[in-house]
Amino acid sequence: MTWQRPDGRKADQLRPISFEKDFTRFAAASVLTRCGDTQVLCNVSIEPGVPKFLFGQGKGWLTAEYRMLPGATLQRQRREFMQLSGRTQEIQRLIGRSLRSCLDFQVLGERTITVDADVLQADAGTRTTAITGGFVALSLAMQKLVEKGELARSPIINQVAAVSVGLLDGEAFLDLNYPEDVAADIDCNVVMTGDLNLIEIQGTAEAGSFSRGQLNQILDVAEKGMKELFAAQGKVISNSV
Repeated sequence: MTWQRPDGRKADQLRPISFEKDFTRFAAASVLTRCGDTQVLCNVSIEPGVPKFLFGQGKGWLTAEYRMLPGATLQRQRREFMQLSGRTQEIQRLIGRSLRSCLDFQVLGERTITVDADVLQADAGTRTTAITGGFVALSLAMQKLVEKGELARSPIINQVAAVSVGLLDGEAFLDLNYPEDVAADIDCNVVMTGDLNLIEIQGTAEAGSFSRGQLNQILDVAEKGMKELFAAQGKVISNSV
């Protein structure tokens, strides 16, 4: 039996993705990223100074925060204040690691960038949408620093995007929505650079296990989706230059 996608997409087809720039007024850059019914608002803030472990080295830093807003899901999510859930901590660390990989911190200088990813609506893939949209917001923020003369050139050294792939009935499906995410036997999140090198693979067998061959199948499908995501990012970023 072959899995039938609820929205009728092909197995290797992304959900529609869009980036709405300047969604908020005061951030250094702000992008509302829509991936199907998932919506994540990515705001970038830039402050002078760096954490203590970087003092005097002439290098900058990037950190990320991730939150799910109360109305993002069918049942209200409680707000997280001082005590963050393990899931929230894990996701914001993933976002931070992924976006740090695309920066030359020596070029950035002693500045700290914070990328805030707030999920307005969740239909699976919130972390991958946050990374993909977060890169767009980060790139726009760096362009503005160059335009203002605060940086000689952008510290962005590569594109970064992320996508989910799941195995259902033994077949790899790209960019899972919620019904697929719940039903998947294997669920993977893949983060890549613009030259298709891997930053991170998060892969979990929800039932049983999966083979090396199946992992290769997952990565092949992810790579196809990643090329399309990089093209979508590039259109938004190049139109802002």
